[in-house]
Amino acid sequence: MQQQTKEIIVSLTDKAAGKVKVLLEKENKKDYGLRVGIMQGGCSGYTYDIGLEKAPKENDTVLEEKGVKIFMNPESIAFMKGSTVDYVETLQNSGFKIINPNVKRSCGCGHSVG
Repeated sequence: MQQQTKEIIVSLTDKAAGKVKVLLEKENKKDYGLRVGIMQGGCSGYTYDIGLEKAPKENDTVLEEKGVKIFMNPESIAFMKGSTVDYVETLQNSGFKIINPNVKRSCGCGHSVG
């Protein structure tokens, strides 16, 4: 079941929203949305799941932030409420970064949170 909400669960920075739009255009996926969430795994318990998807899954909440559709499952919403998705570019790497105020621990590699 698809749900719509106006509650701010996850926000995108201008840079992140712009990068998603560029990716959607580049990959000819204009009607797709951004999946943002967590999956069990990693040394601290969870890893972030972020990617482009054509449609929400059953029980997903569908958000819209800065012109980007965001799909999230209930478990991810509970863990990520108040998070911000940013896009960072450095000399060594670039990609989406999630700033999550609910994280109590993370591993040394920076890919696993709990």
